[in-house]
Amino acid sequence: MKRRDLIKRGFGALATLAVGETILLSPDEAWAAATPRRKGKDALAKAQPRVPHDYRKATVVRSVCLNCSTVCGIEGHVIDGKLVKVSGNPEDPNNGRSLCAKGQSGPTINDYPERLLFPLKRVGPRGSGRWQRITWDEAHDEIARRIRRAMDEGKPEEVAIHVGRSRVGEETTRFMNAVGSPSVFNHRAICSSNKRAANYVSLGETDWETGDFERSKYIIDFGANVYEAHQGAIHAAKRIIRGRFDNGAKFVYFDVRMSNTAGRADEWFAPNPGSDGAIALAMGNAIIAAGLHNREWLDTWSNVAADDLAKWIDRYTPEWAEGVSGIPAADIRRVALEFAHAAPAAVAFTNRGSGAHYNGFNADRAVILLNAIVGSIGQPGGYCYTVEPTRIPPQVFPHPLPMPPSPKAKSAIENPPEWPLANKWQRMKVGQIVYRHLLQGKGKVQVYLSYTLASPQTWPEGRSLALRVLKDEKLIPFHACSDIVYSEMAHHADMILPDASYMERWGFDTRNNMELRDYVTLRQPMVAPPGECRSFVDSLIDIARRIGPDTAKYFEFKDHEEWIRRRCEPFGKRVGEDGFAYMRKHGVWQDTSKPKYYALYDWPLSAEELKNTRVDEATQIVLRKAADGREAPVGLMVKGTARRGFITPSRKFSVYHPDIEAAAQARGFDEDGGKGMPDWFPVPSIERMGQEQLHLVTFKWNVHTQGRTQSQKYLSEIVHHNPMWIHPATAARHGIRTGDMVEITTYRPHGHGMRGGGEVVGKALVPAWVTEGIHPRVLAVSNTLGNQFHGRAATAHNGPRQALEAAWDRAAVGEDADLDERVWWDPARGGTGAGYNVNAILPIQPAPLVGMQGWFDTVCSIRRA
Repeated sequence: MKRRDLIKRGFGALATLAVGETILLSPDEAWAAATPRRKGKDALAKAQPRVPHDYRKATVVRSVCLNCSTVCGIEGHVIDGKLVKVSGNPEDPNNGRSLCAKGQSGPTINDYPERLLFPLKRVGPRGSGRWQRITWDEAHDEIARRIRRAMDEGKPEEVAIHVGRSRVGEETTRFMNAVGSPSVFNHRAICSSNKRAANYVSLGETDWETGDFERSKYIIDFGANVYEAHQGAIHAAKRIIRGRFDNGAKFVYFDVRMSNTAGRADEWFAPNPGSDGAIALAMGNAIIAAGLHNREWLDTWSNVAADDLAKWIDRYTPEWAEGVSGIPAADIRRVALEFAHAAPAAVAFTNRGSGAHYNGFNADRAVILLNAIVGSIGQPGGYCYTVEPTRIPPQVFPHPLPMPPSPKAKSAIENPPEWPLANKWQRMKVGQIVYRHLLQGKGKVQVYLSYTLASPQTWPEGRSLALRVLKDEKLIPFHACSDIVYSEMAHHADMILPDASYMERWGFDTRNNMELRDYVTLRQPMVAPPGECRSFVDSLIDIARRIGPDTAKYFEFKDHEEWIRRRCEPFGKRVGEDGFAYMRKHGVWQDTSKPKYYALYDWPLSAEELKNTRVDEATQIVLRKAADGREAPVGLMVKGTARRGFITPSRKFSVYHPDIEAAAQARGFDEDGGKGMPDWFPVPSIERMGQEQLHLVTFKWNVHTQGRTQSQKYLSEIVHHNPMWIHPATAARHGIRTGDMVEITTYRPHGHGMRGGGEVVGKALVPAWVTEGIHPRVLAVSNTLGNQFHGRAATAHNGPRQALEAAWDRAAVGEDADLDERVWWDPARGGTGAGYNVNAILPIQPAPLVGMQGWFDTVCSIRRA
């Protein structure tokens, strides 16, 4: 048998795989072929002894974490070319020296034994796991050729990039603009688009608030599990702790489950799912009825005056909200008045608990309105925000020129007309419908590039609809997947591009700064990637050059490092030294040249900003005429002074928004009356629930980020089991005890834009955990576990690396004795296993107008198995 005809098996054979040879990477077959495991005490006795590191010999490299989306500044400690420890960057204004367990687990990614090491091309049926090693030139040539063909056919929109938490949005957008394709699909609707849209509607210029928690006197959290899973968790959590214990702030939490956040709150309320907006509106009602609202602020800065707001909100009484939410009216009124008395050092904020519902967009708007009613918007201790906190400021770090123009082509998948507000303020998109739209023929792709995306694991209906489409070569003719480990996504691709980890690549990053200033962090390599792993951005640069001169002209730099270096050149004038060297040394830059962004709307316009402007007498909006003759608002006259205002159509805080009213009427969406106000309306599926049906919700653990962190051994050791939480009364009614296996059946939702409703979506068997820490009509299962891929730590398999061949190049990635001998949660050792993937049975259910996934609207029934 010729060498290249031999099919190797398992991850252990990757390092010895020559160009042109084939390999089988199928978890089931690879485990069946693995060397028998040693058992018992003998196995642990053979583990290699641990040797303490001498950190005096370490080189410290500053960068930024990406084990979740919080973006913490970090320091990597490198000894002999190996990253041995990660800690917080003391110069980072958000986290400083603090770093969570996820961040500290980072080094386990780089030397994970099941990492992908070489470009691979499918040689068997899609999903068979049979791959051939190829060169980077071969990989990039084929991708470029396929993209060129779509461009030459006049169909550039059929080239798509689908990203998860990439943090290279500017780079992927530049590449796709050069191609002429708008088809950049993201995960925003899976995550937080209702919340972001609510902020854009209300404030106009930010997608995420920055609560001034440590200066606050009263904090109300609507479903933002801030101690475990909120964006900016460690940033916000430590400031909430300071606010509570150093400043005497009270912390009130609304959520259906007793999370770590609920356990640390002064008061925890478990409302009926989907009722957060009703509670917020009723609190606003109680505050206005008691005369504790900030009338002057509302009359000055709101586009609905105080008296008009009082009339509109009059129907939303605490007694009405009690009937909707199950929370006593007396408690709603008491908390509301306490909040008002603490204002303006009072802040109410949200996340998925309120936003991941059919009515979540308006629920989050209602919570933001609660801050406006008491005048805490932008005030110390209140609901603050900064200027476009998730974008790298181009005036500081300009893009290399020339820049490609925006695409002229359109895509009904990227910008679906069914959700007219999905891309209104930011390209938030509706990622969960990508596969459904491809299946229904509402759009096509020729080239599908996936990056840091795990849709079979993390998408609703991921293991049914998503996999069905990923397997279908007619729907997705070519799929190239960039990933670090062999994932379920990679398994169903045609080509695998082994990615560099976030500790092995370059990039800029930023988030909202809790210190209310502009800031930017630098992601730089701490160590070299193993094998032939390469940053996805470096691949895009090389592919763009190969497509043709019309795309290559936008990528006239050697690699991503040179790209970053060129963006730092003008920055040097600000810091008085080489800008690139400054960012490498400090890892972060914070703009202290301006005051903190308190009451940004109230900042007076400078003489320079007032050049060539006029004031519209009817609206008092300050307008400037552009070169094309069109006028654009730049400010608002307030008490005789031109001020910045909010970046909304009226330059005021928007309670009412005309774009919402127009979109609702155009789509025939009348649940909220189509009036453009933050009304409350019931979730149709919840309203139609049968007596024995229950709500099924999901949640995140503080040591996991969806399924991406399950391959990190220490994090999976901490949390690897996700039973179904169920209330004792509910459990008793169904004869269920802790440890019993329960069959969960989920149903398709009702509501606007949904076809049908009530049909079975899927079934799953999950063990029960009976606890009083959950709403009686709610079941909860964490969404972070249940991997079938990603290697031993993720799949709970103890034993040698999956391989028939014993050879492994330890200079690339060596074996890990912990995974060989210490995966004690392996079912073969009596452990609980790798958990359950509940997303597989959750229905796709985009909320109206914005399109966010209604994760917490799932209706189900249960029976003891």
